[in-house]
Amino acid sequence: MKRPTLLTDYDIHLFREGNHFKLYEKLGSHPMKIEGTQGTYFAVWAPNAAQVSVIGDFNSWDKGSHPLEPREDGSGIWEGFIPDVGHGMVYKYHIASRHHGSGADKTDPFAMYCEVSPKTASIIWDLSYKWQDCEWMEKRDDHNGLSAPCSIYEVHLGSWRRVPEEGNRFLTYREMAHQLADYVKEMGFTHIEFLPVMEHPFYGSWGYQTTGYFAPSSRYGMPQDFMYLVDHLHQNGIGVILDWVPSHFPGDEHGLAYFDGTHLYEHADPSKGFHPDWKSYIFNYGRYEVRNFLISSAIFWLDKYHIDGLRVDAVASMLYLDYGRQDGEWIPNEYGGNENIEAIDFLKRLNEAAYGTFHGVQTIAEESTAWPMVSKPTYIGGLGFGMKWNMGWMHDTLRYFAKDPVYRKHHHDQLTFSIWYSFSENFLLPLSHDEVVHGKGSLVGKMPGDEWQRFANLRLLFGYMYGHPGKKLLFMGGEFGQCREWAHDESLEWHVLQYDLHRGVSNLVKDLNHLYRKEPALHELDFSAEGFEWIDFHDWEESTLSFIRKGCNPNDTVLVVCNFTPLPRYNYRIGVPNGGFWREALNSDAVYYGGSGHGNFGGCEASYLPSHGRDYSLSLTLPPLGILFFTNKGK
Repeated sequence: MKRPTLLTDYDIHLFREGNHFKLYEKLGSHPMKIEGTQGTYFAVWAPNAAQVSVIGDFNSWDKGSHPLEPREDGSGIWEGFIPDVGHGMVYKYHIASRHHGSGADKTDPFAMYCEVSPKTASIIWDLSYKWQDCEWMEKRDDHNGLSAPCSIYEVHLGSWRRVPEEGNRFLTYREMAHQLADYVKEMGFTHIEFLPVMEHPFYGSWGYQTTGYFAPSSRYGMPQDFMYLVDHLHQNGIGVILDWVPSHFPGDEHGLAYFDGTHLYEHADPSKGFHPDWKSYIFNYGRYEVRNFLISSAIFWLDKYHIDGLRVDAVASMLYLDYGRQDGEWIPNEYGGNENIEAIDFLKRLNEAAYGTFHGVQTIAEESTAWPMVSKPTYIGGLGFGMKWNMGWMHDTLRYFAKDPVYRKHHHDQLTFSIWYSFSENFLLPLSHDEVVHGKGSLVGKMPGDEWQRFANLRLLFGYMYGHPGKKLLFMGGEFGQCREWAHDESLEWHVLQYDLHRGVSNLVKDLNHLYRKEPALHELDFSAEGFEWIDFHDWEESTLSFIRKGCNPNDTVLVVCNFTPLPRYNYRIGVPNGGFWREALNSDAVYYGGSGHGNFGGCEASYLPSHGRDYSLSLTLPPLGILFFTNKGK
C-alpha cells in the first residue's frame, strides 16, 4: 500500500509560513478508506520526537504496535494509516523524545472528541451532522452587525440548571437546547455566550484551563449533541458566542506542555513561557506552527459548529510582556518595550482570518487596559477585533453603585467619565461571571440599603446599562437577582423567582431587552458619538443624569433619566429636543417590577418652556432609585 497522507506540498508550504488555518482537516485522526481498506489516518506535529506511535484499546496500549513515520520534508509531522481502526475508538500518542529517554502519552492536540474527565484519551470521531439553521446563517449579518441589538446572556453549562432528582447531575447539551432556547427567547436576549466549552480536565477551572482546542467537553454529551444545541438556538433566532482561550494552557501531563519532550507550544524561558498568576503555560506566538494551531482552532468552531462569535479571553495578558510580573521578571522586546510584538501580530492575523473566512461573525476582546484601537481594523493599525469589553465602565459603575446614596454626589464623575471615551472603541458593557465570584458576592449583594433599596438599585443598574451606549452582557442569575455568589458546582437559585422582588427584576430585564431591541435609538449608533447627547450631567447635588439616545433616523429618539437616590424628585424639569408627547416607555419603579409606583402616568406633553439650552421641556416625577425611558418620534 502506498504511504497515505492528507498533506500536500502546498499544505506544508502554508504550515511552514504560518498561514495554514484549517489544519484540523489535515492533522489529527481522520477515518477513511484507502485502496478498499477502512481505517484511520493519523498525523501529529512532534519535530523533536525520536519515535511516535498510536496507542489505544485496539492494540492494548502497546507503544510498539503502530508506529507513525516522520515526513521527509522536515516539517516535523509524523503520520500513518492504521487499518480497521475507526469511529469511536479511543487513542493517544506515545511520544519518545530525542532529548529524554522516557516517553509520554499525549492527547491528540487536534482531537475532536475526548473521554469524559478524569479520563484523558482522545476519541476518533466523525463530525457529520445535518444542520437545520440555513435561514439563520443566511441572515446572520442582520443579527450580528455592529448596528444590530446585541444583548448577551453569559452561561456556564454545568451550573445553569441541574437535575437534583438524579444526583444533581448536569443537563446534557440536548436537554439544555430546548430549556435554554425557550428561556432566552422569553427573556429577550439576542445572544448566548458560553464560558469555554472546549475540553478541560479540571471542572473548577470553568473551562479556562483548556486542553482540547477542537473538542467540546464530553461532560455534557457528544460533538453532535453540542451541534444540536447551537442549531436549535439558531432556529430560535439566538446567536451563539464562545469564550476562547489562546492566552495560556495548563501543564497536565497529557496536554500540550513539553509535548515532544521540549517546549514546543510554549516558550522555553519561564519569563516568557509561564504565567505567574494562573500557574499555566504561555503559547509561543512567534512560532508559525503554534500560530497555525491556534488560528485553526478559532476557525474550526466558526466552521464546524456554526459559531457566531468568539470572545477572546485575557487579551491584556497577551499584549504585555510584563503582565503579572515584577521588575526583573520579564524580557523586553527588541525595541526595549513591554509590548509582545509576536502576540500582537498573532491577534491581527487571527482577526483577519476570522473576518476574511466567514460573513457575519464577530470577535470580542476581553482587554482591560487602555491599549489603543483594539476594535479597529488592522489596515489602519488596529488589532482587528469587532468589539472590546468596557472594563472601565464596569469597574466605575459597580464602585458607584456600591456606595450609600448619601455619598454618591461626591462620586458623580464615576458615572459621567465613561462617555469621554465611549466611542474610542466598539465597546461591550460586561456584568460578567468575574464580578460574582471569589468573594465578590452577587450583583444584588453589592447594592447598599435595605432589601427594597438593594433591588431598586439593581433595577437601576440594569436600566442604566441598557441606556448607556454599548452592547450588553449579563451573567446568568443576575437577571433575577440571585442572592448568593455564583457556585460552579450548583444550579442557579431558580426558586427565588417565587418572591416578588426577584420576579420583578426578571420582568424588568425582559422588558429592557424588548425595548432595547425595538428602539433603534438604543442600539443603531452604539459606537458613534452621533447616537448620544447629554441633557444634564451637572446635577451631582441631586445625583441625577439625563441624556438622549438617537438612531440613524432623526425621528428615532429615546430620553433616559436616572435618579440615583432613594428620594423621589417631583416637578423635575428636563430640556428635550422636540415638542409633542413623550411616552414613558419603561419605568424601573413600576409596581410590576417591585417598585413603589412613582411615575408619570404613561408620559408627558412637552411644554414650550426653555431648559438645558432647549426650547421644550418636560416636568417629570423621578422615581426613587429609578430610571425612566421616554420615546418621541418627533413632529
